[in-house]
Amino acid sequence: MATLLDFRRRIRSVKNTQQITRAMKFVSAARLRRAQEAALAARPYAKELARVLRSTMARIESPQHPLLAKRPEERILVLVLAGERGLAGAFNANILKEAAKFFRNKQGKKTVVIPVGKKCRDALRKAGFEFAGEYVNVLARVDFGVAREIASLITRLYCEEKVDAVYAVFSEFKSVLAPNLVTEKLLPVEEIEESEESSAEIASERVDYLYEQPEAQLLDRLLPRYVETQVLRSLLESSAAEHAARMTAMEAATKNAGDVIDALTLHMNKVRQAAITKEIIEIVSGASSTA
Repeated sequence: MATLLDFRRRIRSVKNTQQITRAMKFVSAARLRRAQEAALAARPYAKELARVLRSTMARIESPQHPLLAKRPEERILVLVLAGERGLAGAFNANILKEAAKFFRNKQGKKTVVIPVGKKCRDALRKAGFEFAGEYVNVLARVDFGVAREIASLITRLYCEEKVDAVYAVFSEFKSVLAPNLVTEKLLPVEEIEESEESSAEIASERVDYLYEQPEAQLLDRLLPRYVETQVLRSLLESSAAEHAARMTAMEAATKNAGDVIDALTLHMNKVRQAAITKEIIEIVSGASSTA
């Protein structure tokens, strides 16, 4: 049977763990604020770039560009973005499940992956996937140079016809409690869809852009920049979603630690009360026997 000393040690241990989880929650909350601001700030630029590219492609009767070329999807490149560390609840597991679901749907195709994040890299390497590249320690502070490097790699592989399609699997940041797993097709750049929020606005207010260069020549600049923007957006969204998941997980862990402390304290008090009652009974019994 556990003694009072054992209960005190256990309670002290859980309190130390609670202090760690509370501190990790505050750190994740601070990082989430910065990551959320970066992700929200990148959305208007991506929206306007997509609008300009959509207008440019609409002016060309048959747009011709290597990033627009459509081929049978026999060789697929998948960009999978997960977390750098654990202690984020089911964040990494959900992304890997979404990626596994995509791989099952593309069964029979040659699949090459680019993992972003240590957890993703370790899991996919253990599963035996072929890597076209890997990026770790890049989500803590997302840099445009990394996004450009990844975009340059996937566009080069696509233009050299080493892959026939490029997809991205990541967690899009919606809110702290509502992550959104997304599988997006990056290449070939197909018809850019208008979001539900902007479709009414675009329909009522279409901008007639004036171009100094021929529309076909603009595609050489806009299409690579569009891919870079999509990769950067996925990095920012994944980073914000990871911090949100970690903050939520640490908040739950802190609350659970408090519940464990309360339960242990209650049980310790019962054991101590039982020990005191036993001592009183022994004293009374000893006094009665000597009387």
